[in-house]
Amino acid sequence: MREIIFDTETTGLDRLDDRVIEIGGVEMVNRFPTGKTFHVLINPDGKQVHPDALAVHGISNESLKDKPVFAGIVDEFLAFIDGAKLIAHNATFDMGFINAEFNRLGHPPINNDRVIDTLALARRKHPMGPNSLDALCRRYGINNSHRTLHGALLDSQLLAEVYIELIGGKQAALGLTATEQSDNKRTVATETVVIIAQRAIPLPPRLTEMEILAHAKLVEKIGEKAIWNERIPAI
Repeated sequence: MREIIFDTETTGLDRLDDRVIEIGGVEMVNRFPTGKTFHVLINPDGKQVHPDALAVHGISNESLKDKPVFAGIVDEFLAFIDGAKLIAHNATFDMGFINAEFNRLGHPPINNDRVIDTLALARRKHPMGPNSLDALCRRYGINNSHRTLHGALLDSQLLAEVYIELIGGKQAALGLTATEQSDNKRTVATETVVIIAQRAIPLPPRLTEMEILAHAKLVEKIGEKAIWNERIPAI
């Protein structure tokens, strides 16, 4: 199963008017990162980056002057996501912008059945929140100290770790056996052996002498078919 965890940065919040200026993606196969990534900066074709958006991601129009427009990267992006499930945090936002860019080029939109929203997953798993990417990193002990600004590739890499936690993938990965291989290296299963030693000095019995005698009389009354005759020696 191939999945692409991706993120976008934009010039603003209006998907009908603002433009995508950065896309980052991380490939996972069978819930394991392959090391293959996708990252592009995109010229917004004359659209100015809103100051509020600039404060979030730090990508200025000046830095995008020499970058290709969306039409120049669309084929590479489509090849990267071809046949894969797409995972994003608050996917409605990212897919709205991606499909708006596709629409400008006359390309069909990506259907919702290909998309998994990790924000929706997090809200179901942690209904009391908070469920921002930073909050989920803190919850799962994922180091995001280097995330001083939003960045599409960095956020995708962090989200890939969060996604695995949300779906319990790390626990599933513990089921590897010695017959499974990864990168041509055999994974050796380990087994924990617990040895229970007898106490040097046995604990004193918790039954009173009267209780032991009463039990013995009961067993005698039942006769040879009493199950205690098989379990304990006669008193």
